[in-house]
Amino acid sequence: MAGKTKLLIRRHGVVTRLTHWVNVLAVIVLMMSGLQIFNAHPALYWGQKSTFADPWLSMGKQETGGEARGITKVGDLTFDTTGLFGWSGKEGMREQRGFPAWATIPSWRDLANGRRWHFFFAWLFVINGLAYWLWSLANGHIRRDILPTRAQVSPRHILHEIGTHARLKFPKGEAARTYNVIQKATYLAMIGLVLPVMVLTGLSMSPGFNATAPWLIDLFGGRQSARSVHFVAAGLIIAFVIVHVALVILSGFWNNMRSMITGRYAIQVEGDKA
Repeated sequence: MAGKTKLLIRRHGVVTRLTHWVNVLAVIVLMMSGLQIFNAHPALYWGQKSTFADPWLSMGKQETGGEARGITKVGDLTFDTTGLFGWSGKEGMREQRGFPAWATIPSWRDLANGRRWHFFFAWLFVINGLAYWLWSLANGHIRRDILPTRAQVSPRHILHEIGTHARLKFPKGEAARTYNVIQKATYLAMIGLVLPVMVLTGLSMSPGFNATAPWLIDLFGGRQSARSVHFVAAGLIIAFVIVHVALVILSGFWNNMRSMITGRYAIQVEGDKA
């Protein structure tokens, strides 16, 4: 009689899997070393220069009623973030720093080493990204697997996918062979917009690169604006990673991990069952 049969399909090629895991390593180190660099001056501004009296975001220590508190300010909003941001660590062993020690590379205050880690993995990230782009364009991976089809961009289909995701209902059977429109749109936004902005704003803060392309700083409205945009883009990447990992777990952790390690993904299809 008819029943469900598990079928292993090829979902990810070797280059996709290899560049994915290199990106995982690079992004983790870049984020943690970037927070070390941020901690050297835990405040962000807009424009060309640091307007020390008017940051749009800042983290620091503030004495309140004779007690030290960690204070994070975002625009006109003020948050008490004692133990996490501004004044972090276990009670009795706290220190003034933007992000806590466990979130930075190195864990101790060391701007020079933080910059070395950051710049090395930044170039690894760029080279890896270029390799992925060139390979994907050459073999049609982006056109075939990432670009939405005409049927997928219809308003009705998009609303349906949004509702399905909101209810945590994931594609099964043949529908699981391809990315849905939300996945495709998210991946395109990341690899086509957020990641290039991260790279360009990073380059715009390099004095050496400024001599070669001084127009890049103006493109982002000044060095401090570039630093702010770099920080915001990093936040978007962290948000993407958190949501991505959560969906990987909820939609079938081992199946998803197998597909990114071996390239094979299991789907349920109709078949004969004895």
